[in-house]
Amino acid sequence: MIEVQGLRKSFGGTEVLRGVDFTAKDGEITGLIGPNGAGKTTTLRALYTVLRPDHGRALVDGHDATTARLEVQRRIGVLPDNRGLYPRLTAREHVRYFGRLHGLGGVALEGRIDRLINRLGMADFADRRSKGFSKGQTLKVALARALVHEPANVILDEPTNGLDIESSRAVRELIREIRDQGRCVLFSSHIMGEVEALCDRIIVISDGLIVADGAPEDLRQATGEVDLEDVFMATIAASEGHEAHGANETVGTDRA
Repeated sequence: MIEVQGLRKSFGGTEVLRGVDFTAKDGEITGLIGPNGAGKTTTLRALYTVLRPDHGRALVDGHDATTARLEVQRRIGVLPDNRGLYPRLTAREHVRYFGRLHGLGGVALEGRIDRLINRLGMADFADRRSKGFSKGQTLKVALARALVHEPANVILDEPTNGLDIESSRAVRELIREIRDQGRCVLFSSHIMGEVEALCDRIIVISDGLIVADGAPEDLRQATGEVDLEDVFMATIAASEGHEAHGANETVGTDRA
């Protein structure tokens, strides 16, 4: 389970996160959505230990991402916004390296690597050096290395960005399988169709604050809209109206 409690973060005097609170439960897919610059990636970076918040806590299975970084890192698999491959390593070598970092090895590790290569459609380039990989190939390698140790909590930033239709479908099926195994999935996406197809719970962040939190149907009822894109736009517009009147309210009734 992932918990964010009163998270605040400023850069150069600008407060990017202004007291973010939410919970992503085990056995659920939670979508974190919002406009560009709303604070999504900053929140995710605090959770996967590369960013220290100014105030508040980011917790993974009860462990603080600031004070128990190694314990948190053992419990998460991360697809970051910056995929960051080593150009001299092959796709297979990338995944093997991350598996070994998590204490895996031998036949068990190689079996996991083979399964991920097959599942993500990487067979054609698995043993090529990653220099010159396409955006989609790079994403698949980054996703495979995030999942090789079968983490209890998975954090994905734009998990299908750059993939073709067939590959995107395979990734969505894999995310559902992770959820169905009782693990926690938190992901960020700008693709509303993907959010609607996957999410058990949606959290909307705008200007560093959570402005909506609930199941998709709860948010539809709260806004009076049916299409999820319209729900999103109505939620953002309502939050901007509240800000103009000095109020900080949250749409939705399901607050964990």
